Amino acid sequence: MRAALVMAAGLAASAVAHAGAYEDFFRAVPLDNTLTVAELLARGFDANATDERGQPALSLAIREGAPKVVALLLKQPGLQVDQPNAAAETPLMLAALRGNTEWMTQLLARGAQVNRAGWTPLHYAASSENPAAVALLLARGAAVDARAPNGNTALMMAARYGNEASVEPLLKAGADTGLRNERGMAASDFARATGREALAGKLATAKP
Repeated sequence: MRAALVMAAGLAASAVAHAGAYEDFFRAVPLDNTLTVAELLARGFDANATDERGQPALSLAIREGAPKVVALLLKQPGLQVDQPNAAAETPLMLAALRGNTEWMTQLLARGAQVNRAGWTPLHYAASSENPAAVALLLARGAAVDARAPNGNTALMMAARYGNEASVEPLLKAGADTGLRNERGMAASDFARATGREALAGKLATAKP
């Protein structure tokens, strides 16, 4: 009986310690606190753990702009570089949305996938303010006309949400201006919806 009580107490203490480590870890990540993150990783904390919203540590660090923690996590040998969050977004997609080509290059070096079903890193890069993010993914073999679940292409995203300069590398890569999404909208319609009339005209007259 005594042995059983001692074991139960030990398990309870271990559970409390783990819970504390979990909270400390995910509190430290967005604060870019590498001291705490490194200490917990050294003690065996899983670098692929997700927070209560289903966000992996790497995705959280990228989303919150924590460069030191991103660098630390990318050095972890067991890191699942394409681990999606609850919204099915990969770390590369989030880095592309920020237009952070340095992080994108590091993720690609670790084997991050450029092409995937559904929304792709190129869709996200095209929505960013950095045309270099688009060019980087195209150079790494991104499918230029990949369709999101709603039929959107990267060209459509760039035409309405991203930097207008991102349209040029997409067109040079052969993006089809004639494609339409499930609402029947082409890239020119996306541009026109946000008042980019000159761009809309260019896309409307470009050969698909």
